[in-house]
Amino acid sequence: MGYVDFILNLAGLLLWLNWCSVRFDPLEKRTPATLLGTLRPAAPGKNRRWQLLVYIAALLFFRAVIYRWLGGATGWLGRLDLGVVVLPFRNDWWARSLVFSFLSFGLTLVIFYMALLFLSLLHGPDPLHRLVKIPLGRVDGWPRWAKITLPFILTVLAWCSLTWLLGWLQISPRLTMTLRVEQSLIMALNLYLVWQFPAGALLVLHLLNSYIYFGPHPFWHYVNVTAQTLLRPLEKIPLRLGRVDFAPVMGMALVFLFSELMENGVKMSHLHLPGLVDLYGKLPF
Repeated sequence: MGYVDFILNLAGLLLWLNWCSVRFDPLEKRTPATLLGTLRPAAPGKNRRWQLLVYIAALLFFRAVIYRWLGGATGWLGRLDLGVVVLPFRNDWWARSLVFSFLSFGLTLVIFYMALLFLSLLHGPDPLHRLVKIPLGRVDGWPRWAKITLPFILTVLAWCSLTWLLGWLQISPRLTMTLRVEQSLIMALNLYLVWQFPAGALLVLHLLNSYIYFGPHPFWHYVNVTAQTLLRPLEKIPLRLGRVDFAPVMGMALVFLFSELMENGVKMSHLHLPGLVDLYGKLPF
């Protein structure tokens, strides 16, 4: 069931990306023509934006029905891995299955948009960067300090609100406002650990392209430019020995070392936060 949940989240993500890109479809707008009056799409009423949102909602609703039915028969327990804590959603209550279905997809969107936001900070060359700009919209044009602080602010607000729902569903005990705010701050810091994965992927691809020629495809130009932007703080360090450049290797080591230190710090802060050890001490980290 865990693999099914992952695949359905990817299907929902593809529908979401389709919804984001519909407004950029040239056939969605009538284009003047010289003699033909207007050019019209072959199916003008098909897959409009509101319909795609309905498809996503229907997917999340009906898979909650499946989770409630099969989960109760097989003993499967839905788990939402938030890094700091893992929240269990029992299937003995329909509302829990429904909330888990929506939150699982929401977590997929959050991880995806965090990766896009990281690429937006590096601002690689077009045309590949347009694939980042389409889902982000106007956020892509914001200053860097605003892009960096945006996930922190949204996570704090979202988690403070979500704890009320979790308490009502009896997934976690009700928290005081002080503990709710303190826990949301830890959740917000933990979210930035997602950036280690696109950073590591860029550096690995850049290292491969440095020694293997894959052709003049725009993708590899995008990888090289964004990776060089990421490695800019290491420019003054002599990391080149002959034709061998150790900057990508050093960059990967620093990225994962910093991420490991930050992850341990976040978990230690969570464990030492008063009242939260009793709430989540029995859940796997």
